[in-house]
Amino acid sequence: MEERFLQQLKKGVLEMMVLEAICRRETYGYELLTTLREATGGLFSLKEGTLYPILYRLEDEGLILSSWSQGAGRNAPKKMYAATKKGLAQRLRHRQVWKEFLTAVDGFYREESE
Repeated sequence: MEERFLQQLKKGVLEMMVLEAICRRETYGYELLTTLREATGGLFSLKEGTLYPILYRLEDEGLILSSWSQGAGRNAPKKMYAATKKGLAQRLRHRQVWKEFLTAVDGFYREESE
């Protein structure tokens, strides 16, 4: 039960976190996977099959753009992702909703403990 509950929580915030990471700086898929894993102490250790549908959805919604970088030397080209103005605005809305969500849940639990 606990694992299923955790999976549902992660599923609910994953798109928000991916957009946040891309808004912070232009990045590519493997780097996103690494950033999410390291920044969350391994809690968000994703597979490519989980990440790429989110990236495609964000791109379809006009929140991010993708472009191919030029590989230098032996480095292969990478598909880079950057936030659009619409994506940056959505990031701010996500942050506001997240704060409201945290306040509501914390308030509920605080009320229970009193």
